Amino acid sequence: MCPKHPCVSNVSYERIFVKALPFPCIRPVPEHAADVSALPYDVLDRAEAAEYVKERPLSFLNIDRPETQFGTAQDMYAPEVYQRGAKLLHERIDDGTYVADGNLSYYIYELEWKGRVQTGIVAVCAVEEYESGVIKRHELTREEKERDRIEHIRALGCQTGPIFLAYRDQPVLDMIIGAAKTSTPLYAFSDDEGVRQTVWEVARPDAVGAIRAMFEQIPCAYIADGHHRTASAVKVAQRMREQAQAAGTYTGKEPFNYFLSVLFPASQLTILPYNRVVADRCGKTAEELCAELEAAGFALRKADGAVKPREHGTFGMFMDGSWYELKMSETNASSAEDATDPVSALDVSILQDRVLAPILGIENPRTDARITFVGGIRGTDELEQRAGADGVAFTLNATGIDQLLDVADAGLLMPPKSTWFEPKLRSGLFIHRIAADFA
Repeated sequence: MCPKHPCVSNVSYERIFVKALPFPCIRPVPEHAADVSALPYDVLDRAEAAEYVKERPLSFLNIDRPETQFGTAQDMYAPEVYQRGAKLLHERIDDGTYVADGNLSYYIYELEWKGRVQTGIVAVCAVEEYESGVIKRHELTREEKERDRIEHIRALGCQTGPIFLAYRDQPVLDMIIGAAKTSTPLYAFSDDEGVRQTVWEVARPDAVGAIRAMFEQIPCAYIADGHHRTASAVKVAQRMREQAQAAGTYTGKEPFNYFLSVLFPASQLTILPYNRVVADRCGKTAEELCAELEAAGFALRKADGAVKPREHGTFGMFMDGSWYELKMSETNASSAEDATDPVSALDVSILQDRVLAPILGIENPRTDARITFVGGIRGTDELEQRAGADGVAFTLNATGIDQLLDVADAGLLMPPKSTWFEPKLRSGLFIHRIAADFA
């Protein structure tokens, strides 16, 4: 176990392949797919979500963030809020916006953004494989965030937010996916963010069998995005399992034993930087902070404009209206890394260990209210605005997908907010029913 970075404990590998199965999907009818599809629930804050749904009555965000149906004084975690989400989902099924497709199908889900294409398979993955470590994680979760999605799943009796999983490339599976994409798409539209969304249903038994067989050649999968959604789905499943066992009705085949996922080849994925803003500089002037950074092994250069690092060990820093480039010497960068600990090689770790903790006092970035995180999609203008007159913002080089896989393979955990995947998976296109009494 690594003494410096937290590890994933109690990992065993009793199963040696990924169990990703076809499932009966609740999904929008094709003519409403574009109107229904929505960004993930946690991309927008409460005010942004409320504004977004005003002119979008069919958007799944109305269901995913049901507090948008209430005034700002309403407790967004109250039982009646989650029940409103369940009521809206039932209404959308009753009015024909959604259809309950009884086929045991896979779905091919392609996203095209800024000239890049990534193609995944929508399936349900086994909870037991998350528990055993066949589905690997690289990030800790926060209980308060889990609670929200747990209550949402319980109220709806469904999983509505797909987990973004990656697997090491499998060329034969790529060929099967390519063949499936020659058929007529079920959905094809461009979303609000300019991402081209295309979906094909795979229901023919021989094609379904071929995809399932190929997943049996894949030894593990990795959570790329959606650690809280995964943990929430697993905790709901564990509770439902206990209840069924107590009642003597448990078979192991119940839908709650699986969680909604989209699995992508790792080489196709795009990770953007996850930048940091600290609200204050611990009373240090710009000159004092620069001096401490130089003493910590960084070479500083004042830049003409925003710094967007593209190299390991290079960072941008904004304070007092100016941008600086920070670069570690090769000697200092090497001393910060441990060949047995892939977490230490991450730029987010170097920034945390060399700057945020010792110089700015951010000992625990998961809980310290002084630090905020800004995904690379947002741009540097937002960083400058958040830093204001008293704070300091940092831009980073993006974590590489191979680094993520190495950390997960080592059973280690990254610092919080180490990766920002883009494009985001849309919510509302695929729903997995887990409650037997859902009707």
